[in-house]
Amino acid sequence: MKKQVIIIHGATSFKTHEDYISYLKNEEVSIEVLKSHKSWRDTLTSELGDDYEVLIPRMPNKQNARYEEWKIWFERIDNLLDDEVILIGHSMGGTFLVKYLSENIFSKKIKSVVLVAAPFDEEDDVKNGDSTADFIPPSSLIKLIEQARKIYILYSKDDPVVAFRQLERYQQALPDAKVIVFEDRQHFGQETFPEIIELIKSI
Repeated sequence: MKKQVIIIHGATSFKTHEDYISYLKNEEVSIEVLKSHKSWRDTLTSELGDDYEVLIPRMPNKQNARYEEWKIWFERIDNLLDDEVILIGHSMGGTFLVKYLSENIFSKKIKSVVLVAAPFDEEDDVKNGDSTADFIPPSSLIKLIEQARKIYILYSKDDPVVAFRQLERYQQALPDAKVIVFEDRQHFGQETFPEIIELIKSI
């Protein structure tokens, strides 16, 4: 049986509709931004090989994400998953997994949760108007800890989207999690990510 890896992508979210409209009016638009860009999520299937099944669900309304909508969609894929699944969340996708697994019992056994550049709260947001909004995790992450056999947290010191000091909040809330720090990966938008391939294969 193939080992399943689920990747929850990132998103933007806003406190108010006015903040969202402001974002649409003021976010940078350029030819470079409009070009198609591959990310490590796109190459994961070929990099991991035939022993793995990589699933990347498209979560609702990526530009103005709402937790309740993501929760509904995430729960609809439950019956497609196997036990011993590896859950990976990038950016807001990681925050979603933390909140969801801290408030709910997942229907399958979780082999590992991997958080890549996931914001913990909105205190250090750097984008104007951008917010973790209703994705903010609860005060206790005990349900997540009880459900995930292994938890990994990946951050880069030069991330321009999520402040590096957010990692401290995760370390306080998840003291037994394995932390992997990079110097120069920014928000992990690169096309290849050999370290996460190695990590997945080691789990």
